[in-house]
Amino acid sequence: MPQIIDMPKLSDTMTVGTLVKWLKHEGDAVKSGDMLAEVETDKATMELECFFDGTLLKQFAAAGSQVAIGDALCAVGQPGEKVEAPAKKSAPIAAPVEETKSAPPPPAPVPVPAVAPAPAPAAPPPLPVAAAAPPAPGARVKISPLARKLAIELSVNPANVQGTGPGGRIVRADIEAAAKAPKSAAPAAASAKAKAPAAPFIGTSDAPVQAEKVTKNSNMRATIARRLIEAKTTIPHFYLETEIDAAPMLALRAQVNDVVGDAGKLSVNDFILKACAHALRRVPAVNCSWEGDGIKAHAAANVSFAVAIEDGLITPVIFNAHAKTIHQISAEAKALGAKAKAKKLQPNEYSGGTFCVSNLGMFGVHRFSAIINPPNAAILAVGTTVKKPVVNDAGQIVPGERLALTLSCDHRVVNGATGAQFLAALKDLLEKPVTVLF
Repeated sequence: MPQIIDMPKLSDTMTVGTLVKWLKHEGDAVKSGDMLAEVETDKATMELECFFDGTLLKQFAAAGSQVAIGDALCAVGQPGEKVEAPAKKSAPIAAPVEETKSAPPPPAPVPVPAVAPAPAPAAPPPLPVAAAAPPAPGARVKISPLARKLAIELSVNPANVQGTGPGGRIVRADIEAAAKAPKSAAPAAASAKAKAPAAPFIGTSDAPVQAEKVTKNSNMRATIARRLIEAKTTIPHFYLETEIDAAPMLALRAQVNDVVGDAGKLSVNDFILKACAHALRRVPAVNCSWEGDGIKAHAAANVSFAVAIEDGLITPVIFNAHAKTIHQISAEAKALGAKAKAKKLQPNEYSGGTFCVSNLGMFGVHRFSAIINPPNAAILAVGTTVKKPVVNDAGQIVPGERLALTLSCDHRVVNGATGAQFLAALKDLLEKPVTVLF
């Protein structure tokens, strides 16, 4: 009897998966351990493993379609066996579509800053190059991280590729097909135009800022939205802020980086992650979670950090950060950050954090308040270092380098005094940065 392979639950928050690409085709011989397809969850793009030996008899889902957990993906059996599509275990899921509607003409020109197709070949396979109107100026190209990486490797301009994934998203198969297809003059001209540096716009224009459209949410974006609503409406947030003297940390970082070379260079975030692990040891009441009928105290400081990706953000975890050196934390954070941007994190790499750090300093943000990432009881928001005059211990006004830290706390777990003690411990550690090098 044929074995039916269903859409597995690949993350705690996953409800549906997007079948990005089939790696095996109907009629192919397969064995246990073979990878059958690439599946995009709400967190990452993962490969679907086969657990049976035989032949791939039937595919029940097309590439680019969304499939609910438990619904059939394919059947594996012996050649010649008959197989019928099993009944769906869930309500049908409409494939994401992208709707575009034209904006009504404005009554008068509005002064807003301006934001900076080739015919398809007759022979199959069809070239995934947009035959319709090109994307509106400034419109974002929807492309998966895997496809973006492949496009760079194969020198394919995603702006000239028509996506076949959900909502017109460009997937790996589209880039591969575009790379194999014969090049026409139009894409070449478009590519040359794209490479020309765009002149900065100065003045006013009645051109639209971007094309007006409604884009269906990806699995990840929908999950993030659901969890943010849950966090903000069910967790009683309160906020504490302090400002530290960042000059000692920056000076020590420069000295260390001069010695270790490029491979082992430390970032400001590395210092903060390690300092948070030490501060959680000093004030362990922050390293806890609300469990409804009790408060769970965590033995390990598993410090996660927010990484911005195409569809939102994800929080890879540095497990047992309290027991690792700053260089171990730095190396692990770099590796996890790269995997996060490529959407290749495994569930065990972004689950299990007990405290979170969100750093927007690299974007020039001075200070902000972050939303708690449940089940954590707190999250630290880190701003940029600001040079400004400060008053020293002698009462003199001198140049200073200040860094704002904002702690968002779950008041069910962390009270004001506890949060203040944690921030005081963190401030002490970062202003005496040699304490976090070991």
